Amino acid sequence: MGPPGRGRLGRGALYAGGFIGPFGGGITASMLPELGADFHVSPGTASLSLTVYMVPFAAVMLVSGTLGERWGRARTVRLAYLLFLVSSLACALAPGWVAFLGARALGGIANAFTTPLLMAALGASASPGVLGRVLGWYGSLQAAGQTFAPLIGGLAAEASWRWAFAGVAVVSAVLAVLGIPVEQRGETVARPSLRSAWTPTVLRLGIVSALAGACLAGLGFLVALRLDDVFALDAGLRGLVLTALGAVGIVTARVIGSAVDRVGGRRCVVTGALAGGLLVAGIGLAPSLWLVVAFWAAAGAASQLIVVGMNTLVLSGPGANRGGAVSVVQALRFTGYATSPAVLPPVYHADPLVGFLLPAGLLAIGAPLALPRPSSGRE
Repeated sequence: MGPPGRGRLGRGALYAGGFIGPFGGGITASMLPELGADFHVSPGTASLSLTVYMVPFAAVMLVSGTLGERWGRARTVRLAYLLFLVSSLACALAPGWVAFLGARALGGIANAFTTPLLMAALGASASPGVLGRVLGWYGSLQAAGQTFAPLIGGLAAEASWRWAFAGVAVVSAVLAVLGIPVEQRGETVARPSLRSAWTPTVLRLGIVSALAGACLAGLGFLVALRLDDVFALDAGLRGLVLTALGAVGIVTARVIGSAVDRVGGRRCVVTGALAGGLLVAGIGLAPSLWLVVAFWAAAGAASQLIVVGMNTLVLSGPGANRGGAVSVVQALRFTGYATSPAVLPPVYHADPLVGFLLPAGLLAIGAPLALPRPSSGRE
């Protein structure tokens, strides 16, 4: 049924890896004032702690999956956890701002090697009929890591922000010991080329992921602007509203994974893109705060339809370099996520409604058109 390993412990290690990467990436979001005070920089400068994690993460992930398949998934993931451990300890003990940023960049590089290889291991070990469900569980833990990182990081910062990184180091050490299931004895271990991951099908799936990241999951900043401009919500309430997308993504991921198994990844991606586009447009048009909150929360389910459907298409597709394919698609997803805050604010400030209708149209129209043609009637 689910991924094998050594019983529930092996399965738990695979899923826990999906939590720790997003958690480690977003943990500084709520402790920027404390970081700024300790390192004598402004909170705005302290926000670089997020950027220096995400940029190496997305860049290295263009090739990390393929390299990990060459070196062996189990070995590479274990070494990546050890690198994440070193990074977290270096953050906790950093004597200065530059050292702290360097340690954060190291963490992003480590996470680039865990994410695609954990997903490839799940895909290789799951039965075809439950692949969507398995990836749904994994997606729910990724959403949980991203959603709860600011909360737990903020609570730790009440005492000392350094304790948050010490906790991540402990979890990384445990995961390094547990590792992931090794390849079966006698199984052919692929040594793929970097080019093997850059197929037309993978690139088209990557375009869809980039659109989903830029035009749906990455729109929290745009929703926050509308909440401030139209409804005058303070920062705390805006942050609470923004957690709705991740919370709904957590609770719906397993159900959506089962739906992917029943109707196919392609149909779920198209449904999620169309629904997501309508919801994003609704956020820009809604006259009521409660409608905005409801639309943003529902967008969490639409986002999971796209993410779980896309991951299923990648891992059930042809080719031996599954880790490399996942790596490219995920890298493009996070590139879209990171690009959106730089591109859309000028559009929003010129015309707030167009600021929402533009990403809504790109998602609802562009994502279905970019999907590769189905290879079977089921998809």
